[in-house]
Order: sequence, then C-alpha cells, then structure tokens
Amino acid sequence: QLQASGGGLVQDGDALRLSCAASGRTSSNYHMGWFRQAPGKERECVAAVNWNSGSTYYADSVKGRFTISRDNAKNTVYLQMNSLKPEDTAVYSCAARTSRTLGLPTTALGYNYWGQGTLVTVSS
Repeated sequence: QLQASGGGLVQDGDALRLSCAASGRTSSNYHMGWFRQAPGKERECVAAVNWNSGSTYYADSVKGRFTISRDNAKNTVYLQMNSLKPEDTAVYSCAARTSRTLGLPTTALGYNYWGQGTLVTVSS
C-alpha cells in the first residue's frame, strides 16, 4: 500500500516536498516512481528511483528542479520540488514496481501498485 502526501497550493517559484510511504511487503519494491496528470493531459512520469541501487530518472521538464530520494528505513520515497511553475500544477501519484525489470520503468505500465494522488497547485 502506498500513501502519498504533501500536496498543496503554492506560488510560482516556491518549493514543496511530496512523500510516499509504503507499507506491507515493501521488500518486494524494486522501483518507485512519481507521476503527474494535469487536466486534459496524459499522465507522465516525472521521476523514478531504483529502490536498491538509488539510480534515478527525471523527465526533461523537471530536471534540475525536482529531486527524488528514498529512505529505506522509513520505506518512504520523497519528491522535492523546487522552483515550481504553474505548469507543474497536477495531481501527483506515487507508484511501485514489485518485480525485477531490465531498467528503470518510466511509464505507467511499468508499475503495478499505485497510491492515491495528491494535488499540487502552483499559482502565478
């Protein structure tokens, strides 16, 4: 089970940190990802992390502004979002992949467990 939190209303240029707490058989988690979906747009993976190695992926739109990290002891993945822009407004969801893959999944099909979304609104 995944529980996402940390969304809210911020202004252009502000920062926000999202958290995704995993419970249950967390030892089965291979990869964790953060996705977002804005109204009228497709869901996109903004960041992902290999649970064990720590290798990461970032979408071009967030590189240099967002940082994904994990705390293995707390079974929690974070998404630090800096220099937020109005176009970052979306519902953000975390996801887990519980089986081994050749690489780090960067699409929704690559994940089999999903948490509920948390809304991030960036005002101009």
